[in-house]
Amino acid sequence: MEILGYIASLIIGISLGLIGGGGSILTVPVLVYLFNVDPIVAMAYSLFIVGATALVGAIPKFKEGLVNLRTAIIFGIPSIAAVYATRKFIVPAIPDSVFFIGSFEVTRPVLLMGLFAVLMVAASISMIRKPKNKIQETDKPQEFNYPIIFLEGSVDGVLTGLVGAGGGFLIIPALVVLSKLPMKQAVGTSLLIIAAKSLIGFTGDLGKYPFDWVLLLSVSALAIVGIFIGNALARKVDGNKLKVGFGWFVLVMGVYILISQLLK
Repeated sequence: MEILGYIASLIIGISLGLIGGGGSILTVPVLVYLFNVDPIVAMAYSLFIVGATALVGAIPKFKEGLVNLRTAIIFGIPSIAAVYATRKFIVPAIPDSVFFIGSFEVTRPVLLMGLFAVLMVAASISMIRKPKNKIQETDKPQEFNYPIIFLEGSVDGVLTGLVGAGGGFLIIPALVVLSKLPMKQAVGTSLLIIAAKSLIGFTGDLGKYPFDWVLLLSVSALAIVGIFIGNALARKVDGNKLKVGFGWFVLVMGVYILISQLLK
């Protein structure tokens, strides 16, 4: 199972390089089901892995001028604050036994893994379906809807803090619609935001859990290697077709996790 886990770690990075997102949604299932990491700790690990991988992915985008620093700061501040606060205060405050549905006990791991499964399903649908109306890019001067950006960034940060996923499928459309960024800049800017909020959010977990740093750094290194492989393959493979197939895979995984939590 560990060998499969390391192979899957490489695939996480490859998928990020090939389709520009979605791979991080697999990090928690890989850690929980292949490496037998506790779900709460796995979500902390995921923040580090996703953050490190996104940071490496953002560097070439920055060199190409595809990272808008002003947008990253404005959108990133509420998101970073929310993910840090969620990991530092909200997650530890969730009781071990949350509530009962009849005789079924909803524990903290069951609640968070169930929420994660729902997020996986939502992410898979965004990858599978073809948008009815393509997001319109504009050449108008950039403007910011600060209240909506603050709300969107905060919600995205809380979700990231709760389940340990980067939330790129939420951030990119928000940057295009709310910050009037061209799509390519939105992708590059989202990587920087994901890197910052995930790595800073991870610091909220330091000292709370006994971390297996060998496992954490090994998975991170393989995911980073994978993103370089994925970037190379992206020049030869149609990423849009792969995105749909990957979306179906994520959907199946999400449904499986949801059912497995309900049957506990």
